[in-house]
Amino acid sequence: MTSRTPATARVTLGSTFTGAAGGGSGDPDKARDSSGSSGPGGPGGPGGPNGPRGTEGSAGVTVDRHLAAAERQTSLAADVRAGLTSQPRELPPKWFYDATGGLLFDRITRLPEYYPTRREHAVLTAHADEIAAACPAATLVELGSGTSEKTRLLLDALRRLGTLRRFVPFDVDEATLLQAGADILRAYPGVTVRAVVGDFERHLGSLPGAPAGAVGGDRRLVAFLGGTIGNLQPAARAAFLRAVRDQLRDGDALLLGADLVKDTGRLVAAYDDSAGVTAAFNRNVLSVINRELDADFDLRGFAHVAVWNAENSWIEMRLRSVRDQEVTVRALDLVARFEEGEQMRTEISAKFTLDGLRAELAASGLATSRQWTDPDRDFSVTLAVPD
Repeated sequence: MTSRTPATARVTLGSTFTGAAGGGSGDPDKARDSSGSSGPGGPGGPGGPNGPRGTEGSAGVTVDRHLAAAERQTSLAADVRAGLTSQPRELPPKWFYDATGGLLFDRITRLPEYYPTRREHAVLTAHADEIAAACPAATLVELGSGTSEKTRLLLDALRRLGTLRRFVPFDVDEATLLQAGADILRAYPGVTVRAVVGDFERHLGSLPGAPAGAVGGDRRLVAFLGGTIGNLQPAARAAFLRAVRDQLRDGDALLLGADLVKDTGRLVAAYDDSAGVTAAFNRNVLSVINRELDADFDLRGFAHVAVWNAENSWIEMRLRSVRDQEVTVRALDLVARFEEGEQMRTEISAKFTLDGLRAELAASGLATSRQWTDPDRDFSVTLAVPD
């Protein structure tokens, strides 16, 4: 599952903001790009005539908005129509994350079976200073930042090195960004926060550069943590990595967190815990559709399934219909009929080898500089630079 931590509460720190409309509780992974991008100051870039406006709130967090709140409903409707009318059926995992989904995912990260969060934290704790020394950046960018908790290990390392000047959290949920940004400002005096509300698959061209006169020059460290890269299908992964490569300049680096292939039993257990928390999280996508598209999914009519797909080296989460049933989505004027035993995929979570990661990065024009794992080699963190 996507390892970012969504907001579990909505905090309106941006009530004093002016200018472009805020993103609100946008969907966690996708968006529609209405601004274009031509680099900072260009027609579609931050500060450009057609780009999003940066605004300053009472909390001192500057925000660049590339995502309109109204697009969420349109995106949900399009995804649900496509997913329910395809065969086999499939729903994108981004729709797990409403307030309830966020609370459930937070519980998942604390389960004994769910190792990725703990393992990545262990890697960063042990090697943050090495990472900072290898890329003494003035700006730390975090894609899919959520609450930016693990990122503090990197912020601390860069501050100890004396290069840190700015933090750029990048996410679709503005409320989460504002809260995380305000927390960072309080914890790191002298560090500026420039939050970017956008979709990391669409708006990477609008990443700001490092502040002028920074000790680290214009170096940026772009962190994509949590194993979220595994939620992308291979073609989407390749496109994402190429897009990141296109934004990196000499001296910049990508820090990529990825889960590694391991015993199948442990993998499946991490996505099908004994307490049933992941099952509730999986079915929450149906609650979101019921509420927002006036559907009548019976959550008791679908069982949680987690299976290992050895051919593709990924875990699949699915919902299996426990009986013949009919679901009406009134907002779409759509009726979907499920047969008993029919399964609908809701997420993939790819697992990697260290060699495989290096190969995928190289194919996208990124050279692996360093790789670290936890002592059990469960999880990896890779530093890559433009080739």
